[in-house]
Amino acid sequence: MKDFFTLEEIDEVALVIKAKTRHNPKIGLILGSGLGDLANSVENADIISYGDLPYWPNSTVHGHAGKLVIGNLENKSLIVMQGRAHYYEGFSMAEIGLPVRVMQRLGVEIIIVTNAAGAINQDYLPGDIMFISDHIALIGMTGNNPLRGPNLDELGPRFPDMSQAYDKILLEKAISIAKKNKIKPYSGVYVSLSGPSFETPADLRFMRVIGADAVGMSTVPEVIVAVHGGTRVLGISGISNKANLDGSTITTHEEVLEAGRIIVPKLTKVIKGLLAEL
Repeated sequence: MKDFFTLEEIDEVALVIKAKTRHNPKIGLILGSGLGDLANSVENADIISYGDLPYWPNSTVHGHAGKLVIGNLENKSLIVMQGRAHYYEGFSMAEIGLPVRVMQRLGVEIIIVTNAAGAINQDYLPGDIMFISDHIALIGMTGNNPLRGPNLDELGPRFPDMSQAYDKILLEKAISIAKKNKIKPYSGVYVSLSGPSFETPADLRFMRVIGADAVGMSTVPEVIVAVHGGTRVLGISGISNKANLDGSTITTHEEVLEAGRIIVPKLTKVIKGLLAEL
């Protein structure tokens, strides 16, 4: 486990990817649990296994294929992460942030980050989509910030501002596209925990009080790294289960994957529509 990557190590990974693809992606897409099928829409794809890349964290979680898919979608060149690594798997925050760093060195300017999330807002139902307007970095507040360690001045400042982590223009475009496709466009606050245990009802009630609408075990570390490096971000949560504020239901990973089958067609419409307008 590495707690810090040098710029030379990040560039080493980027060079390996460049040697394995014909494309020059400007848009990155990170797909969360059960959402990997969206990568099947990419055309003229070059596919790279995470295991073929130095330092790259390879997820052990079912529903994360562990592949980079680099190609075209809506006449835009993009790099798709078909699955991601998580802190609860034993990876360091630096390892979780490495793929975003590599994308930045490849010239990616926009990252669309997706996840499967549990509902805290009681209006949300499984299969709904929530566009992330802001986040609560509970995992980062406790010291597990992906920017911990020596700052890479070539990529960003020591103390980056996070007041506008999610790009407002991208958010407005995505909401408009969802409405055109008759997809109810919820917008809310995502809170990131370490996992892997799902939340207790008391946890959920606490997070509701502090202003969260959905909860998950990813995304925020990647977004912090992206914003530090000046990359524009759109965040989308696919709601995988109802709010269990009273302890009356049981949450399972199988439920999360099943909800993904409903969410992927909606995500595909929104992301294709957004790419077409960029």
